[in-house]
Amino acid sequence: MTATHPALPDDTPRRRLLVSIHDVGPRFESEVDALAARLEPMLGGPRFAMLVVPDHWDEAPLARAPRFAARLRSWSDAGVEMFLHGWRHRDDSAHTGAWQRWRATRMTAGEGEFLGLDRAEARNRMRAGRAVVEDAIGRPVAGFIAPAWLYGEGAHAALRDENFAMAEDHLRVWDPARDRTLARGPVITWASRSGSRIASSLFVAALARRALARSATVRIAVHPGDVGVPHILASIDRTVGAFAASHRPARYAELAPATAI
Repeated sequence: MTATHPALPDDTPRRRLLVSIHDVGPRFESEVDALAARLEPMLGGPRFAMLVVPDHWDEAPLARAPRFAARLRSWSDAGVEMFLHGWRHRDDSAHTGAWQRWRATRMTAGEGEFLGLDRAEARNRMRAGRAVVEDAIGRPVAGFIAPAWLYGEGAHAALRDENFAMAEDHLRVWDPARDRTLARGPVITWASRSGSRIASSLFVAALARRALARSATVRIAVHPGDVGVPHILASIDRTVGAFAASHRPARYAELAPATAI
């Protein structure tokens, strides 16, 4: 079946919808397939980004998964933007300070890999991960997005060192080399770790469908864990469908430095 794009309001060209699939790698191949198949009809094609983890929890090395690497290249050739998403996605740092510990334990379940790294270690992982992903897709990555959107001072410094074109956190997309914000606004996502988190993310997504209806740029992020929760999948359908009717499915690359705010 050929995907069709919904009719859009006249001012839609000025509004962008950016959708991404996180934690892409051979460990979650079937879940990524399911999410991609779900999103394509709603977005009028493969108009989403993929955030690729080179070796998820040291258990799924992309460098030793040639079949999946070939699939990544095929998606990339079709126009899917590929971001480097950490190295192992697991947080193995010893955090000091109440704020850092809170972020590491409350904002994610031990997966904020780049929150506690120093500059040298963050740079090493970025370089190694970039080499793996770019070898798989045959072109430069679109940028770097830290696992759980969590960055420490070392990660921010390493981003500048490595000259990534783009980075993203919970509240903005920015150009690290120039420290220029390219888009603002919260990312809409879902949490599947517990019943309470599922309920709260469903509530927030419903609220966002109203609160962000006229935002210039809306970002939506989905994860492999979403596939196993029917209520989350239904919420994803409603949320992506609502914004695809009011915003143009777009690419992160459109957030050129000239549009910085």
